[in-house]
Amino acid sequence: MIVEDYLSVIEVTNSYTARRSEAAVAAVLPPSVRIRRAREDGHAIDLELNGQPITVEWLGEGGLRQARELLTGRKDRPDIAAARHMSPGARKALSAAGIGWVDETGAAEIALESLIVSRSGHRIKVTQKSRRWSPSVLAVAEALLCGGRATVGAMQETTGLSAGSATNALRTLTDLELIGAEARRGRNSARRIPDHDRLLDAYAAAAASMMPETALTVGVTWRDPATALAETGRRWTDTGISWAATSAVAASALAPYLTSVATAEVYVDRKTIAGLEEVAAKAGLQPIEGGRLTLRPFPTVTARQLAVVKNGLNLAPWPRVYADLRVVGVRGEEAAEHLRDVIRGR
Repeated sequence: MIVEDYLSVIEVTNSYTARRSEAAVAAVLPPSVRIRRAREDGHAIDLELNGQPITVEWLGEGGLRQARELLTGRKDRPDIAAARHMSPGARKALSAAGIGWVDETGAAEIALESLIVSRSGHRIKVTQKSRRWSPSVLAVAEALLCGGRATVGAMQETTGLSAGSATNALRTLTDLELIGAEARRGRNSARRIPDHDRLLDAYAAAAASMMPETALTVGVTWRDPATALAETGRRWTDTGISWAATSAVAASALAPYLTSVATAEVYVDRKTIAGLEEVAAKAGLQPIEGGRLTLRPFPTVTARQLAVVKNGLNLAPWPRVYADLRVVGVRGEEAAEHLRDVIRGR
């Protein structure tokens, strides 16, 4: 892509996000409020609400990291931050900094001189999987985020996918502009990840929407979930059952952050409730509603194949742990960003 074309794409994208910000704000305001657009500037837009000037800035998905980036080292903070779906962690951070927020679910917390808006919005329920993302695309994205090369051969070797599946997955990620090539042919034509954070965010959102619905909770009385899970896992390994911890208990081994971990989530190589019950029985555990240990099928082939062992625990790949942490509240989101920073050496 030549420079002029790239700049044109950036300009169109910025204009689009500015208008999304305006639409999100307009959707939560009373009909009596008059809105006038004053100026667009990149991802920000200046509006007048009943004559009062404000600046609204687009935060994309609206995660904690985007909120922190907005707040760090900037004097020109906007009055309102807008996003597709503002996460609990982002809401807390923005509110603490005195910045209003709004998202496309209709949720908002805005406090201006002459206007106060507080709305809970509508809960988004995913009813179908993304048309672009599939388990194969998730698997390839996981492998890339773990350092794999973006070639068909490398993805076949890492994930065990067929050449066709690996090719289609790489093409999908290319179409989504999450990976790309510096040139169409020649030495610089190999695919690369232009923005690791953007790939991670897109992957995590897709992983959350495609979480296997099949799950089994079992009762445990563990005081130290990590140690007890390592012992339980040895029983599974001895009987030929593949498993990998994820979420908080895995993060406690990869990048300790939470002071206490009360529950555990584990992926195992079974796809049905009956299979999960078999896994529980192998460890002498009984299903119980509201149990502190949750068993789920492996969501992708790489969640099993790229598992690592640390402190006696089989751990899912760090991108999967990150994605699973992001959906368990403010503290989970904070732990997820800490994990990302540790992995990236920040």
